[in-house]
Amino acid sequence: MARAIMLQGTGSDVGKTVLVAGLCRAAKKRGLKVRPFKPQNMSNNAAVADIPGDNNHGGGEIGRAQWLQAIACGVPPSVHMNPVLLKPQTDVGAQVIVQGKVFGEARARDYQALKGRLMDAVLESWGKVGEGADLVIVEGAGSPAEINLRSRDIANMGFATRADVPVVLVGDIDRGGVIASVAGTHLILPEEDRRMIVGYLINKFRGDVSLFDEGIKAIEKFTDWRCFGVVPWLKAAARLPSEDSVVLERLASGEARALKVAVPMLGRIANFDDLDPLKAEPQVEVVFVPPGKKLPPDAGLVVIPGSKSTIGDLLKFRENGWDRDLAAHRKRGGHVVGICGGFQMLGRMVRDPDGIEGSVMEAEGLGLLDVETVMEPEKTVRNVSARSIQFDLPLEGYEIHLGRTTGPDTRRPSAIINGAEDGAISADGKVIGTYMHGLFGADGFRGKFLESLGIKGGDLDYRAEVERALDEVAAELETHLDCDAIFSLAR
Repeated sequence: MARAIMLQGTGSDVGKTVLVAGLCRAAKKRGLKVRPFKPQNMSNNAAVADIPGDNNHGGGEIGRAQWLQAIACGVPPSVHMNPVLLKPQTDVGAQVIVQGKVFGEARARDYQALKGRLMDAVLESWGKVGEGADLVIVEGAGSPAEINLRSRDIANMGFATRADVPVVLVGDIDRGGVIASVAGTHLILPEEDRRMIVGYLINKFRGDVSLFDEGIKAIEKFTDWRCFGVVPWLKAAARLPSEDSVVLERLASGEARALKVAVPMLGRIANFDDLDPLKAEPQVEVVFVPPGKKLPPDAGLVVIPGSKSTIGDLLKFRENGWDRDLAAHRKRGGHVVGICGGFQMLGRMVRDPDGIEGSVMEAEGLGLLDVETVMEPEKTVRNVSARSIQFDLPLEGYEIHLGRTTGPDTRRPSAIINGAEDGAISADGKVIGTYMHGLFGADGFRGKFLESLGIKGGDLDYRAEVERALDEVAAELETHLDCDAIFSLAR
C-alpha cells in the first residue's frame, strides 16, 4: 500500500476539498505519484469517472471534488477515489452510489444501517487507489466530532482507524470559535480516535497570520497537538469548481458587467459548476437567485441548471414565481439555456410513471420547448465527445441523467453527442436545451455563444485557468504549511 495521510475537519465546509487538492498538486510537483480518496461524499455535483475493467459501462459517478483532486494529481479520475456518493433527493433521503453505480435509495435512518455493508466497498476501493501510488491524501466528510454517528462511521475515524491512516485536523477560523472547535474535538473524541490525530492546521485566515500565535499556544495547552501552519484565505480557490451547494448560500452578485446571467437556485440543484466558465469571463456576471427572490429583469440569459429531483424542483420553480419571471424574460427577447434537469423542465410535461423521483407522477413543464420527458429506470452516465450544431464547433462534457425527451423541437437538436442528436432548440433559436454538462467549458463554443448574445468572450482558456489556480493554491500551502512534516507523517 501507498503511504497515506487524511484531512478531517472540525465541521463541514472548512475547506478540506481545496486543501486536499492543493496538497495533491504540491506532492505531484515534488515528483510523487499521488492519488486522492474520499470514502463517502454527499453532493449532487457529480463527475463521470472510469470503472476499471467494465468496458460495457459508460462510466461511473463520483463527487466532482475528487474529479478536481484527480486533476491536481495529474491522473484520470476513478470511481475508487470516491467509493460512496450520496446524492440528496429529498430532505430525508438520497440516492446511494457505490463504486460509481446506483446501489439504491435510502432514507437517512436506513442509510445508517447500510454503512456496515458499505465499509467493505470502501476498503476494497482503498486498496485499489493505492496501487502504484507513493502517497494517497484522504478527505474526510463532516466532522469526527459527530460521536453520535461514530459506531457506524465510514467517512472519518471509522475509516482512519480501520485503514490506520494518520489524521490532520482542519479548523476554519473564518466562521469563528476555532480554538473551541479544535479543543472541543480533542475533548470529546474517544482515545482510540484521538490518537490518530497527528496535528492540526488552521484554514481561511484573513490578515496578519502572526496575530494567531497566542491562539496556537492556547490550542497546544488544551490538546498537546502540533500545529502544521495557518493558511490564509486562498483567493485562487474561487477559480476552482465548487464541491456542493453549501457555497451557493454565500454567493453574491459581483460588479455589473455587459451580460447578466441569472441562475435559479433549485432546491436539488446539481452540477452547477457548469456555470463556472461563464463566471470566469470578464464581461459576464453570473447571479445565483435564491428562493423568494425574482429573476432579475435585466438578465440577458437565464440558465436553468441540473436537478436531482426534476419534478420536485419544477413545482418549487412555480411556487417561487420564477415561471412568471421566465415568461416575462422571454417576452423581452431574453435567451434561455436548460441543462439536463433544466432541459426537462423547459418542455411541456415531465412524467415519472414509476415514481423514480418520488410520489408525484407528473408535472406540467414551463412550455418553452415543444418536448416531453418520461423518466426511465436506466441511468445514462458517460463522458462524451460532441459537436455544437448551432456553431459547428467541438464540445466535451458528460451526461448523468434519467429520462428520455421527445417532441417536435428535438428535430432542431442542439448537439451531436457520440453520433446521436441531443437536445432541442426553439423555433426562434433563443431557447436551448441539452443533456450535456460541461458545454460552456469548450472555449470556442463559449466564445461564439456569447458573441451571439452580443458579448465578446472566449479568449479565456478555462482548463488552463483551473490548472493555474491549482498551482497557486499549492504554492500558498507550501508557503504557510509545513508540507514536509505532513507528508513525512503519512504511513
